[in-house]
Amino acid sequence: MPRRAGGGRLDSRPVPAPAAQPYPPGERALDLGPHARARLLVPPGEPAPRPLLVHFHGAGGSAAQSLASVGGPATARGALVLAPTSTASTWDLVAGGLGRDVAVLDAALAQVFARQPVSRVAVGGFSDGASYALSLGLANGDLFDTVLAFSPGFVAAPGPTGRPRVWISHGTGDRVLPIDRCGRRVVRDLTGSGYDVTYEEFDGGHVVPPGLVDAALDTWLRPP
Repeated sequence: MPRRAGGGRLDSRPVPAPAAQPYPPGERALDLGPHARARLLVPPGEPAPRPLLVHFHGAGGSAAQSLASVGGPATARGALVLAPTSTASTWDLVAGGLGRDVAVLDAALAQVFARQPVSRVAVGGFSDGASYALSLGLANGDLFDTVLAFSPGFVAAPGPTGRPRVWISHGTGDRVLPIDRCGRRVVRDLTGSGYDVTYEEFDGGHVVPPGLVDAALDTWLRPP
């Protein structure tokens, strides 16, 4: 099992010229040890510095669901996608405290950075995964330049660091995480704290509309 990471801080960082051979194009499971799972999706083409999106699934989900949601649109834009699977039914912060899932992510990032040249990094997620992305993203704004949150419930960053851009979407008919006490409240709080927030409401429930995946990725990948 990877070491526990305290306070939600991630140690792994991209390196200018990784020493190891890059991963070939395609999808693969990373070797992280027992009970630690993550999948990496590498777009086609010759090895080159690429943007990396870390994406967290919703409660009860898996890395496969993350890749099904964002993998195609992200790789079409030349981005790598790293999708961990939570070690329990949902992410450690939602279940009671940061630790195991942060450690797994840090170990997965270390493997990716050791082999893939990475130009920039964003973090995103859906539902509980969106709350997790916001919380870890704001705590690691010196690593993540953008947070993409689809239908988040809350944000609880343990010691915000840096000022990442934030993109949030939420459905007006969401009955799982109602928009008034979740998406709209999160946007008000972040905007009031001075974050650069782009907010998209849509007519729908607790889902990730494909068109908004495109909008989120376009927001991330356009120059600051």
